[in-house]
Amino acid sequence: MKRALAALVLGCFAVLTVSPVVFLLTGTFMGSQEMLDLIAPMIKGTDSFASWRLFPQYPTLRNVVGLLLDSPEFFQMFWNSVKLTGCILAGQLIVGMPAAWGLARYSFRGRGFLYMLYIVMMMMPFQVTMLSEYLVLDAMGLMDTSASVILPGIFSTFSVFIMYRFFNGIPESIIEAARIDGAGELQIFLRIGIALGRPGITSALVLAFLECWNMIEQPMTFLTTKSRWPLSLFLPEIDGDNAGLSLCASLAALLPAVFVFLMGQDYLEQGIASSAIKE
Repeated sequence: MKRALAALVLGCFAVLTVSPVVFLLTGTFMGSQEMLDLIAPMIKGTDSFASWRLFPQYPTLRNVVGLLLDSPEFFQMFWNSVKLTGCILAGQLIVGMPAAWGLARYSFRGRGFLYMLYIVMMMMPFQVTMLSEYLVLDAMGLMDTSASVILPGIFSTFSVFIMYRFFNGIPESIIEAARIDGAGELQIFLRIGIALGRPGITSALVLAFLECWNMIEQPMTFLTTKSRWPLSLFLPEIDGDNAGLSLCASLAALLPAVFVFLMGQDYLEQGIASSAIKE
């Protein structure tokens, strides 16, 4: 009885969780007039209630065709997101992996303080560091450029924290055996550290992709030219004529994140589990 009740409660929460995705799917393939009839009270501001259907009565691909063929702004912002996300992920690999390896495998003065500083920076929301980042980027002349979003994202402390946990779990005996065999520190990092820490690296990249692909506050703060905006800021004006197009654009922005999450789900679970283990 308890299991059945728990399954029922969890099932209700699962339905509530996926309902926005179902809403997007239904609206994407719904005609303009049908959608207008359903959400007219919300758009016109009347006292009546808006309604929704689980399946459209007259499915159509008009919204998909309109987004793919008649919305050049969508494609421009899509490639802006690809560029920003790709550059940030590449930078986190170049900067974050050596930083995590150094914190995990080497003992030096101030290591504990530096690690604690990483933790504190990881816990700070963007609103806390927004002003200082703005002043630094403005002094460097990088405002309203892609670099104003990419540069702060490269030095993310969260990806370093995830990779650190995996690098720290590599047995010291393996490292010592490699040193006895004559391997240098760079060889150990490239051939042993990256190979054994691949789950942590992958989970860090998956989490970084989800964060960068959906970021809103950073581009809104540092980018003033609309042509440089990422896809997360693309939202047509919603009215009765193009509400379906807006829902279709939201679904298109969601699909890459879902695909990356499903591809790296196993590594992501390992990374979350590892980060939850106390030293």
